[in-house]
Amino acid sequence: MTMLRLISLVGLSLGFTLLWALTLEAQESQTEPKTNFVFLLVDDLGWADLGCFGSTFHKTPHIDALCNSGMKFTHGYAACPVCSPTRASILTGRHPVRVEITDWIPGRRTDKDSKFQHIEDRDNLALRETTIAEKLQENGYQTFFAGKWHLGDAGHWPTDQGFDFNIGGNVKGSPPGGYYAPWKNPTLNAKKPKEYVTERLTEESIRFLKERDPEKPFLLYLSYYNVHTPITPYKKRFKQFKKTASEAFDNATPFQREGNGTSRMRQDNPAYASMVSAVDDSVGSVLNAIEQLALDKNTVVMFFSDNGGLCTTRKTGPTSNLPLRSGKGWLYEGGVREPMIIRAPGVTKPMTVCESSVVSMDFFPTILELAGLPKKPELHADGKSLVPMLQGRVQAEDRTLYWHYPHYHGSTWTPGASILEGDWKLIEFYERDDCELYNLANDQGESDDLSKQRPELTKKLRNKLAAWQKRMGSQMPKMNPDYQREIE
Repeated sequence: MTMLRLISLVGLSLGFTLLWALTLEAQESQTEPKTNFVFLLVDDLGWADLGCFGSTFHKTPHIDALCNSGMKFTHGYAACPVCSPTRASILTGRHPVRVEITDWIPGRRTDKDSKFQHIEDRDNLALRETTIAEKLQENGYQTFFAGKWHLGDAGHWPTDQGFDFNIGGNVKGSPPGGYYAPWKNPTLNAKKPKEYVTERLTEESIRFLKERDPEKPFLLYLSYYNVHTPITPYKKRFKQFKKTASEAFDNATPFQREGNGTSRMRQDNPAYASMVSAVDDSVGSVLNAIEQLALDKNTVVMFFSDNGGLCTTRKTGPTSNLPLRSGKGWLYEGGVREPMIIRAPGVTKPMTVCESSVVSMDFFPTILELAGLPKKPELHADGKSLVPMLQGRVQAEDRTLYWHYPHYHGSTWTPGASILEGDWKLIEFYERDDCELYNLANDQGESDDLSKQRPELTKKLRNKLAAWQKRMGSQMPKMNPDYQREIE
C-alpha cells in the first residue's frame, strides 16, 4: 500500500469518525432537551405558612403537591432577615455583605435618639455583579422576570441584569398602588378594572411559557409581591378563611413580648391566609401549564421565600412562625429560615427531605450544575451546589453560616449579627453589647440561652463571627454622637 493511499484511508476514517460524533451529538440534543428553570419567590412567606411545613390554618394544596413531588428542605435559610439582601444573594450567589446590600432598599433611617448611626450601603444591585440570569442568557437561555424586583430603580431593573423580559419589576418593595387595579406600577399597566396583581403576573408568566422560542431553554423567575404588606384580602378566598377563623377560635389571638415589640403566637388572620392562597392558586396554574406544554420532564421548579414571615412588630404582625421564634427583621430562626422546595426531574425523588443547612446563595451554583454548565466559584463565592443533596448522596456537611444585619428595623430589631455552626447558633445584639447561644437540635424555638453555661463555646463563636466580618469587610455600626451626648 502506498503512503498516499494510507494517508487517504486514515483521512477518510477520521472523517467518518467525526461525522459519527456529530450525528450522535445531534441525536442526543434531540432526545435530551436542555434543562429549563422556574424559580418561584414569595415575599415575606413564613417557614410555617404552608401546609407541607406544618400550617393547619392556611390551605396550600398546590404547593403541598409540589413539595411531595420533589425535595423539601427543612433548614433552608435566607441570607438576611429582610428582602433586598436575600434577593441579591439568590441572583449572584454572593453574601449580602459582599454585594454591599445589607438592608432592604432604601432601608429604615435611624431615629435621632438611636445608639448607632445609620449605615449607608447600596440602593441597587451593582451592574458589575454577574447574575444567574446573565450566565444563562450567555448560554442561549431565554430569561423572563415577573413581579417584585426591589434591587434598584430604572437603569438597574431586571432587563439591566440579564433578563429579556420584565413584567412588574421596579424599585418598590410593596406593589405600587396596591394589589388591585388601578395600581401605579411603571412596568405593568392594568388590563382591566380591579385586576389582582398576582393573577396578572401569573397570566403573563404562562403566556411566556406558551409564546417562548421552543428551540431555546428558559428561566422563568416569578417573584410574587404577596404576602408583603399592605395586608389586603384576596377576595376569591377571604370569606372561606373568615368563616374558618370564626368557627375555629373562640378566644383572642395570643401575643408574646419580643424586645420592644410583640410576636403573634397563632395563625388566624383571614386576610393574610387569603394572600397565601393567592400564591398557591398561582403555583397551581404555573405547574399545570408546565405539564400541559409537556415541559415537566425537563423543567426544574424551585420555591423559596426571601425572609421570615412578619410576626414581630410594634403592633400586630399578620402571621406566626411557631415553633420558630420571632420573624421578619430578626435573626432568630423565624426571621431567616424559609420554606424551600426543589423539584428536579431525573435528579430528585418524590417526597424526599433534606435536613442539611443550606442558604440562598446556593441557588446560583445549583442552577449552573443542573443546566450542565461549569461552576463559577469566582462569581458564586458564597454558594455551594445542592445537586449532591438533590441526588440523595449527601445529607449533611460541615458548614458555617453567617448573618450580618447591622440595621434598625420596623420589627423592633436593633443592630446585630449571628453565626450558625452545626447545631449551635449565636446571636449578637450590639445595643446590649451581649449575645445569646442556642442549641437548635434541642431547642429550635430558641428559648434556652446557653451563653452563660457554655462560655468557651460562646467566645469561640463570637471570635469566629468577628473574624468573618473583618475578612468580608463588613460595615460595623458607629456610635451616634447625639446618643452619647444624651447619656453623659
